[in-house]
Amino acid sequence: MQQVMERPGSAVFVGVAAQDVIALLPRFPLPDERLVAEDIVHAGGGPAATAAVAFVRLGGEAHFVGAIGDDAGGEAIVAGLRAEGVDVSGVIRVPGARSMRCVILVDHGHATRAICALPGPVLRIPQDSRAAELICHAGWVHADHSGWQPVHEFLAAQRGTVPRLSLDLGNPIPGFTANGIELFVPTQRQLITLYGQQSVPDLLRAAVADGAKCVVATAGGAGSWALTVDDTSCHVPAYPGEILSTLGAGDVFHGALLAAVTRDFPLAHCLAYANIAAALSCRGLDGRSAIPRHEEVQAKLCLLLTEQGISR
Repeated sequence: MQQVMERPGSAVFVGVAAQDVIALLPRFPLPDERLVAEDIVHAGGGPAATAAVAFVRLGGEAHFVGAIGDDAGGEAIVAGLRAEGVDVSGVIRVPGARSMRCVILVDHGHATRAICALPGPVLRIPQDSRAAELICHAGWVHADHSGWQPVHEFLAAQRGTVPRLSLDLGNPIPGFTANGIELFVPTQRQLITLYGQQSVPDLLRAAVADGAKCVVATAGGAGSWALTVDDTSCHVPAYPGEILSTLGAGDVFHGALLAAVTRDFPLAHCLAYANIAAALSCRGLDGRSAIPRHEEVQAKLCLLLTEQGISR
């Protein structure tokens, strides 16, 4: 591999943070049925928050901006992020609000899950807040579907240079356009929602034509595809591995992809690195406990490059 940066630098992650209760079941329950769980765990969750944890595990410096309530759930969210080394000085506490909570059922036999979410407070970024300061001075800002609109509105009111933007489009955003996004990372399903049923290469071209500088489409077990504005493209298969639960794997992919991009990896290596990190995170029931460290991902990436000859 080419010489790369020793550390991925820093990034601000904006969007959802939650407290999850995850039950591992032999199968999904039937109506009115009582099932004995194989395990039940409490853990932190949320797309942007989990991506921030992955970014730190992989050697970066992460700052999280999101809205929580002034309740015990909010304190648990902050404590969990802080314990992982994520800076939480940009967290906005909303008086009288309840923090986001999720109940998640995982079907052990099929490694699928069902999520019941209780939304938290809406994020608004005051101009004179610590959150605003972090965003204004960031090299990269990564937003999930909930963080995108607040970030977009906040930056539209700013003058001068804006940070490079990374977007996780795993869920729909009303009125969304990819224009100006440096790293646009939707699911294949969301690309189809935006541009209609067509081949993955055509979907990528449509997103670049809309103004994205680099688009990376994810499709779970089918791997990931990428296309840049200068017509560099690649497809990297999913990394095989042990799967207990896929909860949070997409969020880990986003944090890992940004860690690889800010390390200046070649494009195909970035996708392979993120695929590996996401796959390894599936060893855990929750979305965070099994997120690997950089050394483990890098070792598997070097082996993969040797075995499969992934090109730049």
